[in-house]
Parts: sequence; structure tokens; C-alpha cells
Amino acid sequence: MIKTVFLDRSTLGPTVSITKPSFGHDWVEYDRTAQSEVVERLRGAQIAISNKVPIRAEAFEQLPDLKLIAVAATGYDVIDVEAARAHGVSVVNVRGYATNTVPEHVLALMFALRRSIVGYRQDVIDGEWQRAQQFCFFNHPIKDLAGTTMGIVGRGALGTALGRLCSALGMTVLYAGRKGEQNPPEGYTPFDQFLAQSDVISLHCPLTPETRGLIGSEEFAQMKRQPILINAGRGGLVDESALVEALHSQQIAAAGFDCLTSEPINDEHPFHTILTKPNVIVTPHVAWASEEAMQTLWDQLIGHIDNFHKGEPSNLVN
Repeated sequence: MIKTVFLDRSTLGPTVSITKPSFGHDWVEYDRTAQSEVVERLRGAQIAISNKVPIRAEAFEQLPDLKLIAVAATGYDVIDVEAARAHGVSVVNVRGYATNTVPEHVLALMFALRRSIVGYRQDVIDGEWQRAQQFCFFNHPIKDLAGTTMGIVGRGALGTALGRLCSALGMTVLYAGRKGEQNPPEGYTPFDQFLAQSDVISLHCPLTPETRGLIGSEEFAQMKRQPILINAGRGGLVDESALVEALHSQQIAAAGFDCLTSEPINDEHPFHTILTKPNVIVTPHVAWASEEAMQTLWDQLIGHIDNFHKGEPSNLVN
């Protein structure tokens, strides 16, 4: 029997049907796993499943039976991939499962912020409508999206899907060229020009040394159209302290964030000073987590595990 250990079941919603591998196996499942518990829980296991539990170099040295790590996500930075390779451990991930859920979450943030839904909802709760003594009032800006410019950083599956949706809304879609690249490939806009022309900016690129802090004080100063900034990509792409200043100075109109540098948000995070503003929406890293997407993710992951067992590995990252 092949021992298979799922380290963090609670990172997938309760509606997900946790199907099992088709081959004979000994299944062990934990809701959560602390870093200090990884080695003990994986001892004797041939297959590990992790969404967000880190498996670092020192762990591999103590897990000679481990053959496969199946990452229940697209990003796999929680796994020391080079150490895995050095110890003969394959790593697979899931891809393409979020092409509906993430773009739709971005649209939800975009609509809510462009039309000040949060502000007006709170006003009704606070009695502002009753005090207005007329059928409507205008405490917050309300603007259309049709005819505006959507700027997207990243042209993979998610950025492309978002672009299609925005085009259907009558928006002009720009894809950003690399920062500092004066003559980007056809279909991309130079980064400085992209910042100056966009009414909404949405980030969908990986977090790498090149993209960490991609948007900071210098970039906010170039945003001529006071855009909405949305990050449903990766925490760390934006200098979050600089974003707070950009909101206060009205360099940007609003912010919608699903990814932060610290998750869950810690007590020292600069966003605590803006969380209650009507032009700020922070969601707890759930853009990926529609019920349909999570089930697709799991079904794909089990398929990769079955393929590995058959000697036909799929979605290898090392």
C-alpha cells in the first residue's frame, strides 16, 4: 500500500469531494500541519499533498521514502523544488483551474469599486438614505466601465480570460510590457505608457525577484487617470505602504486586494489604516476559491497522482 498524506485539508472548502487515488493506498489526512510537524507526519509516506504547507530542504533529508509531492495550487514556492530534485522527489502542480473564478472575482471588485457599492451599502445601514429625504443621494462617485481602459499585467490564462471579459464590457484592454522595456512585443504596451493610460489595473503575473514591488511610489506617481488597482495575483507585487499613501494622496481612486504580503493579515500591516474606507475592498485570498474551481483543482490533482503512479507523470515542475 502506498502511503499518501494530505497535510492541509482545511485549505479546500467543505463542498469539495475529496476523491482518492485509483490505486491501492493508505490515506492519511490532516486539517492543518505546522512546520514542526511536517517530517513526523510524512515519515514513511511515498506521496505528499500540500496546498500551503512548506516542505523545505532539511525535510527531504529525513524522508527517504518520499517520491511525489502534489501541490494543490498553481504556485509551488512553498516547496524547495531543487532540494526535491536532488533527493529524487517529483513535484507536480495544478494549472488552468481558475480561469473563471479569478477573472470573475476581479470583475466583482471592479464593479463594486467603480460604482461605490460598499459605500452606499454602509450609508443605508447608517441611516443616510432616511436623512437624505429624497429618493437618492450622491455621497460617493459612480462611474461606468464601458469606454474605459483596462490595464492587465500578465498575459497567461488568467490575464487573457480577464481581457476577454473586459472587452465584452466595452473596455479597451492593454497588456503591460516588462518594466524598463521600451519596445515590447506586438500586443503589449510600454510599462510607463500602460500606467498612464489605464483606468483600472489588475495584476496577474508571478511573484519573482523581478516583479516583487512591481508597483511602488514611482509607479503610482505615473498613474495619470487615478485608476482602481486590483491585486488578485500574488502578495508582494505591490509596495503596500506606498499604496496607502497613493490612496491618501488620491493618486489612485480605489484598491481591491485579494493577496497580501502577510496572510492572514498581521497586526502591523499598513492596510489596517484603510480597511474601513469605502473605496477599499480586501478579501481573504478567495479569488481562486469558487466551489467549481476547487473541485476542478482537486480532480486534476488526483489525476496527476494517478498518472505518476502509472509512470506517465503530468504537470511536473522539476
